[in-house]
Amino acid sequence: MDKEKIKLSGFNNLTKVLSFNLYDFCITLDDEQKSKYVSYIHDKYNASKITEISTEIVKLIDANILAISAQDYDPVGASSMVLMSDVKGGGYPIPTAQVSMHLDKSHITVHTYPDAADPDGICSFRVDIDISTCGEIIPLDAINYLFEAFECDVVYIDYVVRGYTRLADGKKIYNDHHFNSILDFIKPEIKRNYTFLSDINMPQDNTWQTKMMIKEMGPENYLLNTEDKLHPDVPNKMKLLREEMKEVYHMIH
Repeated sequence: MDKEKIKLSGFNNLTKVLSFNLYDFCITLDDEQKSKYVSYIHDKYNASKITEISTEIVKLIDANILAISAQDYDPVGASSMVLMSDVKGGGYPIPTAQVSMHLDKSHITVHTYPDAADPDGICSFRVDIDISTCGEIIPLDAINYLFEAFECDVVYIDYVVRGYTRLADGKKIYNDHHFNSILDFIKPEIKRNYTFLSDINMPQDNTWQTKMMIKEMGPENYLLNTEDKLHPDVPNKMKLLREEMKEVYHMIH
């Protein structure tokens, strides 16, 4: 990747969008556990918590918060939106009076979708995170933190760069940083946890996509109560869990 500072004519108005969509799965053995799962997700990833995660992303990509909006939903789910700029400021909100002067279109949105409706008790928790920036900020710098902030069993990552900016000599450029794959930004110790990897790279179109699915792990990683791992239904549930992951990964029924 070219780290050399590019001399521009005016403002860098390239739009860079990182979409990080993850699924986290859980095995439940009865309706009571399904209910407990929904409560667990609400406590762990409510609007306040996902806003904290968004705030940390802002710090990591060296942006500045302009405004925050967050909402919990009934019966399940939460959303958070952070409006930000590429002004270096440590990630903390700037005075409200200055928000009206904001001309950037940079923001982070997070939406959660808990699902406990599967008749076989394979529950899931989906999170959609979009980091859209305008300027020099590179959203991909936050990618490892996202893996660490959530339990990611199946992950879809999309990255696009749109628009153009001009060099000092007037020449248009359509990307101000160059790389081969989204996987280049993911730590090796994270990649080692995944058995299925699909990588689509179209740098000529400034479009990249990576899909990942976690390696097989023991039932204690998916049960609400680890002592249930000896329950007679667990081996079959584990098979159903893996089938569900593959279905979501390949998007097939």
